[in-house]
Order: sequence, then C-alpha cells, then structure tokens
Amino acid sequence: MPALIFKPYSARHAEWRHRLQRELPEIEIRLYPEEEGDPEEIEFALLWDPPEGMLPRYPNLKAILSGAAGVDHLLKVPDLPRDVPIARNADPNMADTIAEYALCHALSYHRGVRLFQEAQKLGEWLVIPQKATWERRIGILGFGVLGQATGKLIAGFGFPVAGWSRRSKDVSGIESFAGPKGLEPFLARTDILVCLLPRTPDTEGILDATAFAAMPEGAAVINAARGEHIVTKDLIAALDSGHLAGATLDVYATEPLPAEDPLWRHPMVTMTPHVAGLSAEHTAVPLFVENIRRILSGRPMLHLVDLDLGY
Repeated sequence: MPALIFKPYSARHAEWRHRLQRELPEIEIRLYPEEEGDPEEIEFALLWDPPEGMLPRYPNLKAILSGAAGVDHLLKVPDLPRDVPIARNADPNMADTIAEYALCHALSYHRGVRLFQEAQKLGEWLVIPQKATWERRIGILGFGVLGQATGKLIAGFGFPVAGWSRRSKDVSGIESFAGPKGLEPFLARTDILVCLLPRTPDTEGILDATAFAAMPEGAAVINAARGEHIVTKDLIAALDSGHLAGATLDVYATEPLPAEDPLWRHPMVTMTPHVAGLSAEHTAVPLFVENIRRILSGRPMLHLVDLDLGY
C-alpha cells in the first residue's frame, strides 16, 4: 500500500490525520518521524517545514503537499527534490480568515480605535473627525488568491481598493497596478496597506524607508504575509517620525518574536502571533485528496508551485 508521510504543523493534527485516512483508505497515513516505516513506500508528503535530509529519503516520492499557502519555508530546504511537483494549500477558509483579519484592522485604523483607547486610559473625552469609507483608500500588496479575496471583501464596505502584483489583474471594481513601475503610484494612493505578498528574493525588504516615504502621511500598514517583507528599523523610524500612523503585524522574520524585540513595546504597533490565516481540515483536506487522486490518475495537481517564481 502506498503511504503519505504527514509531518504535523497543526495542534489538531489528529483530526487532520483521521479525515485524511477516512477519505484516502487506499493510502496509509504515517506520522513523521515515529511512523515513517519503509521510506520506499512513501509516495506523498504533507508538511510545511521539512528538516534537511527528510525528503531525499523517499526515492518514490510523487508529490509534495504544502500545509501553508506560502511555500518559502519549503523552498529554502537545500535538498528539496526539484523534480517532484509541489502544490500549495489553497484552502478557501484560509483566504476567508485572512480577509477578515485585514478588514478588522483596516476598520480599526479607519475609525481611529487606537486613539480612543489611548484617550480612555487618560480619561479624555476625545472627538476626532471621521472620514467616509469612500475617502479611505486601501491597497492590497500581493494580489493573488488571498489578495483578491481580501480586496473583494474590503471593497464591499465601500472602500476604494487597489491591488499590486507582478502582472496586472482584472478584478471588477478594483484598480490594478503591476510591476516595479507600478509600485510607487500604488503606494502613493494607499492610506491603508495590506501586505499579502509571497516571500521571494524580489519581495524581501520591499517595505523599506523608500516605500514608506512614498505612502501618504498618516498611512497605516497591515502585514499578514511574511516578516521578511518589512525592514523593521525603517518601519519604526516611519512610525516615530509620525509619517505612518500605525502598523499591525501578524508575521515576523523570527518566530516566536524574541521578548527583547522593540516591536513588543512600540505604542503604535499592534501585534498578533501569526494567526491571520487559519486552515481547517474540513476545507483543506478535500484539496489534498483531490491532488493525490490527480497524481494517482496521471493528471497534474492543482495550485502547482513554480520553483523559479517561488510561489
């Protein structure tokens, strides 16, 4: 019987395994490393961050299924078998939860929630001017599956939304910017930026002092992609100068973030522990099952990763 090696990446890994085994009775689901068994029987791998030396042990590996939408942790493994197809996790529940996260924090900045919270601590009766949603421009940096789901949800609340991506995207009601030449104009029209980029060599450090300076004074940043997209010292400088009004961060270059990191104590930073996008077994497992069945029947998988592009 062919086997799938499952390296847990969720606290609910028992539920994930049970659902996988129920829907794939012809495949033996084995937990890594304690149930690996004969490496030659492993034909599929479901994981997020394989340790070096793991994947080359499986000479009959036919497919790698990423447990995350982003595959940068997987692609950085030095001995990754480059002849084995990789599919990313396109769980619609993840897209929905990331969109909810972005909307939640965009509304918080739009309505000045932090200012009211600070005033409450001081016992101040603070009244500030309120803009209409159509006056607050939202920009989605990274306009793929996650970015488009987020843009559509936010646009539904009346915000003018634009998306930036490597190539121009045609999405009804959302302005599209593309490529290096489109980045500065995109940033210049963005009052609240939502970063949902894949991590690649071209996107690391994309949000630096130059990018922040291109944004309007009083703009805010929400990062639910990867910590490496932001140059932290430049972000803190932009906040301290007053050019940026706030930042919400869900991801960090080092996770968990060390207790001594200055982001923890910055009064204009809101932090969450990499929880913006949540994958659920009832929506993700059917995608994994579909891709395994495609491989078994000689068809290409859905949501294939382009190793050259990095996503």
